[in-house]
Amino acid sequence: MTSSTPLPAEPEQQAAPSIRLLFSALLLVMLLAALDQTIVSTALPTIVGELGGLEQLSWVVTAYLLSSTIVVPLYGKFGDLFGRKRVLQIAIVIFLLGSALCGLAQNMTQLILMRALQGLGGGGLLVVTMAAIADVIPPADRGRYQGLFGGVFGLATVVGPLIGGFLVQHFSWRWIFYINLPLGLFALLVIGAVFQPHIARIRREIDYLGAIYLAAALTCVILFTSEGGTVMPWDSGQLWCILAFGLVCLGGFIYEERLAIEPIIPLMLFRQRTFVLGCLISFILGMALLGSMTFLPLYLQVVKGSTPSEAGMQLLPLMGGLLITSIISGRIISKVGKYRFFPIAGTLLALTAMVLLGTLKNATPVHTLYLYVGLLGSGLGMVMQVLVLAAQNSVEPRQIGVATSSTTLFRSIGGSIGVAAFGAIFTHSLQGRLMALIPEGTALPRAMGADSIRQLPDEIRIDYLQAFGGAIHSVYQIAAGVMVIAFLLALFIKDQPLRRE
Repeated sequence: MTSSTPLPAEPEQQAAPSIRLLFSALLLVMLLAALDQTIVSTALPTIVGELGGLEQLSWVVTAYLLSSTIVVPLYGKFGDLFGRKRVLQIAIVIFLLGSALCGLAQNMTQLILMRALQGLGGGGLLVVTMAAIADVIPPADRGRYQGLFGGVFGLATVVGPLIGGFLVQHFSWRWIFYINLPLGLFALLVIGAVFQPHIARIRREIDYLGAIYLAAALTCVILFTSEGGTVMPWDSGQLWCILAFGLVCLGGFIYEERLAIEPIIPLMLFRQRTFVLGCLISFILGMALLGSMTFLPLYLQVVKGSTPSEAGMQLLPLMGGLLITSIISGRIISKVGKYRFFPIAGTLLALTAMVLLGTLKNATPVHTLYLYVGLLGSGLGMVMQVLVLAAQNSVEPRQIGVATSSTTLFRSIGGSIGVAAFGAIFTHSLQGRLMALIPEGTALPRAMGADSIRQLPDEIRIDYLQAFGGAIHSVYQIAAGVMVIAFLLALFIKDQPLRRE
């Protein structure tokens, strides 16, 4: 491109069939990466039954979460340095290779290692797809596209366990991984054919030492939150040594970023209000989304007597609300060019939903729960992708990958910490209520499965369900307090004119 005359026509060019085909392929890539965070959960009992290794069960999920999280900022930076197309293609190939090898695994150790490999690609899919849109669509027109990304992410979070259960029941658990291959290959071919980014690649020195520090810090944080209270007790010295080492690595990362020629996450970005607020609010939303997804199915199965598949279907209002508001808010932003209203309104809606969920009683009709989770999804949908758009718009075009990966990274870390924190709150609250309601020495099930609780004597079961419901309410009351912080932070967001180029 030798002159500036073609630039004004670019927004119209984006409506061409090739761009629509590219966007469909990017949505498919996002769907695959998000699905593999949750699709395995319903297949775990079947996998253990065939491969054994019950003591390693949690690592089938943790390995993917860990590896996909630590590479998020690296992919964002590599996309800025080497071009999004090449980096995205490499990420897809790694993801598909990991998927194929997961399906071929013959024991639990192999499956865990291949899940880690799959996560190394999956982390790139989540980030580079959102940053890739920024290479072909200007911020002023990008809202309606990124709104669909938010809807797809929410859809994958809810339907992942449903699809996993269907494939296990009618085919084999191995098809949970094999199903990625034809879909991923299709996306890879389309991206190779039609993705023509307008951003020039910048070749500079890679901050390998900063990458090592950051990967080590994130590994320790995720191990601390995922292992604490489950594999290792919270008072374990080994657990707190892991956290301490992670904090030391974090300090090393910050020191290195101040000296690096091409830092992984430039510290100067944290001087920009919109970027910092986007990261902080994303962190809190990650806690809220994964926290609600963790405890609502448990509440529905234990208190309401739903089967696992019914509990998954009963969360569809959450996905529906998130999908609808993501799309609508994106279109409105593209039309009016302003985005500040949506994080404020979205966090307020999510806060209201958390307060309402904290008032649920065991006798509350299920349709009331549908209303509350639909409200929660609507609030989250108005915020999640808008924060990415605002962060991308607040930085220079050459830093779009870093901005995208940073908001995604903070959301992932928030989800990991949120599940651990809310899990500890729930357990403590449940134990306290059981001690107050149930006579000392009464034998209670070690697991919180619905079947074991139904087998309790009637008078014990009623008290147990009362304690269980009360513990769930405590979780949502504290989550509401956390959402207050997100709402207050959203008030400080300022509208910045959306770039037209």
